[in-house]
Amino acid sequence: MSDLEYDAFKGTISIRLVKEALLDAQKQQLDTAALLTQAGIAPDLLQSDKTRVSVSQFAQLWIVLANTMNDEFFGMDSHPMRRGSYTFLSKSALQSANVQKALTHILQFLNAVLDDFQSKAFAEENYAYIVIQDMQQPKRMFSYATYLMLIHGLLCWLSGQRIVLNRIQLKCLPPEDDSDYKVRFCDDIQYQADENYIQFDAAYLNIPIKQDQKAWHKFIRHTPYNLLVRFKNPNALSHQIRKHLLQTSTVHWAELGELAQQFNMSEATMQRRLKQEGLNFQQLKNDLKRDLAIDLLTQPELTLQDISEQLNFHDASAFHRAFKKWTGLNPGAYRQHHLFDQN
Repeated sequence: MSDLEYDAFKGTISIRLVKEALLDAQKQQLDTAALLTQAGIAPDLLQSDKTRVSVSQFAQLWIVLANTMNDEFFGMDSHPMRRGSYTFLSKSALQSANVQKALTHILQFLNAVLDDFQSKAFAEENYAYIVIQDMQQPKRMFSYATYLMLIHGLLCWLSGQRIVLNRIQLKCLPPEDDSDYKVRFCDDIQYQADENYIQFDAAYLNIPIKQDQKAWHKFIRHTPYNLLVRFKNPNALSHQIRKHLLQTSTVHWAELGELAQQFNMSEATMQRRLKQEGLNFQQLKNDLKRDLAIDLLTQPELTLQDISEQLNFHDASAFHRAFKKWTGLNPGAYRQHHLFDQN
């Protein structure tokens, strides 16, 4: 797979996050099955926590929820973030001189729009911090993550580079699975803390704003898709391994020892670092094959036999068993759901 093809392959998102996104819509007694269908996600997929959806499907659900609820924060705050708020925020932030000024502007705007979060930013020695004060009870991880994505994604775009986050500390309980959050933000996420803060290197604050009105039109046209995929955590070893493996056919994927040598580290070090990210090498390969399978199943010209061969399974029945183990559905049923929702 070429670099261009890798950039186009954005992986998948856990169905757990789909459920999280729908939670407040359910509380408002909205027809969540209809919302999912509008987003091209079969409601039946909610039956298995193992299922994943494409990034484009999740981005479309984001848009459907925001339009239906007239709230770009999906009902997670006492005060709705009305449709068009993020467009206004991103456009006005263009006037900032550097990341520090932009961050101050973004937090002032969000403090004025939302009731349940009040945030401030400051620098201390070599680090910068965003501190989030809960005005009510601590929220769930999905709420903090969505809030941070709006801030972090915009700052990364304005600066023209990824602003690497060192640590996230939150008051909330840990989610059942935080692997998607670690991939999006950073490896070091701590829960049930005394305060909510995000830490990154203070040097980023001095980066000048590098975007203009022309670039903004493209940015906002592709929001929220670009917030979900464009600025993922590049330092995660799992991300680097995924990219490396995607450069070759699954037939030629290296085993752990060979791959560790290629990354100039010992097997033990590679296993330890993957464990810190909540993974092991076999799981990473399985997850990558699962994501590739989901991507290939959206291409109706490929037969199940074609897909099983591309993924280096001995036969279609072995692919069938593996896919059902990964997602809770057999590949034929998953493809049916996808094709039905495209019609």
